[in-house]
Amino acid sequence: MLSNSKGLRLDPNRLLRESGGRVDREGLQPLVGQSILHPRQFNRRSVIAMAQLAALLETSNVEIDKPLDGKIAITAFFEASTRTRLSFESAMLRLDGKILSVPDGQVTGIAKGESLADIGEMFNTYGDVVIIRHPDTDSLERIGRNLQRPLINAGNGSGHHPSQALIDWYALLKWRPELCRPDCPEDRRVHIGIIGTPGSMRAVKSFLRLSLMFTGAVSKITVISELADPVGLELTEPIEESPIPIVIVNDVQKVLPELDVVYVNSIAFLGDDYRKMDSRYKLQRSSDLKPGSAIMHPLARNDELSVDLDESDHNLYFAQAAGAVYIRQALLTTVLDRLHKVVLLDRQELIGRIES
Repeated sequence: MLSNSKGLRLDPNRLLRESGGRVDREGLQPLVGQSILHPRQFNRRSVIAMAQLAALLETSNVEIDKPLDGKIAITAFFEASTRTRLSFESAMLRLDGKILSVPDGQVTGIAKGESLADIGEMFNTYGDVVIIRHPDTDSLERIGRNLQRPLINAGNGSGHHPSQALIDWYALLKWRPELCRPDCPEDRRVHIGIIGTPGSMRAVKSFLRLSLMFTGAVSKITVISELADPVGLELTEPIEESPIPIVIVNDVQKVLPELDVVYVNSIAFLGDDYRKMDSRYKLQRSSDLKPGSAIMHPLARNDELSVDLDESDHNLYFAQAAGAVYIRQALLTTVLDRLHKVVLLDRQELIGRIES
């Protein structure tokens, strides 16, 4: 099992141990054969079940009977990507699936004026699942007009990035498995700080949506932003409905010592372009971080996250990225209805292994 080179190392066996050595397959059933467009399609149970399956796939000594053999994924990236595209493709290939890749939208008929709806029609006969990233927030609706295959949203403008949010929570649940419990001990609950503007940062927005599902595990959420209203209209209702206390502040230094988890991103999609955060929100080794706290970042980073934190025990972001392949394996296996192809070890044998 390969891991990140620096920062916190996460053991998936701890999550499996917390789950009693099982994967809640029933919790995944509502997602079978479905397009994955928005984090609201998940609930706490399905997030934990997806993490359990990812942990099983990440551990060695679990028999995999080529679960995606015969399946083809189309990765259609009309916007730049490194981690998302390659981790989806790695996930597919490692489970014996195949890939048709569009690494740049300008090599498609889009360059000649072809519509996304027509491209979606063509994809119906080319593959079994389509994974798309596009700079336009309405791109999912356009390609979905004719597409009959499951569609996975890998980032749509300022919209959402649901698989990234699953990766984020997979890292958190491995880091602190007690967060799975409906009665998480009070001293293991987390105060999450989000540095940025969730309303215009798709990864941050999706992470916040999933975080709101973990009542009793998340004690408080603090959004730190230079904007007066960083959450936007789409998040207003779920925030108002959540029993988790949520506050908005603009002074990161004042609240930093209180945070168990600091989630930071550098890029906001404002209008039709990207904008970096103000340098006042930069994190570095000298920042007044709470002992034992974890820093998360979906990457790629700019100067808001100093490299001098890479060697520290606050660095959860490399382990976060390292879990991407396994979560996307779990997601693809579920969406493509191949859960039955993942052959589990005998339950007692698995429990014995993770307890040893």
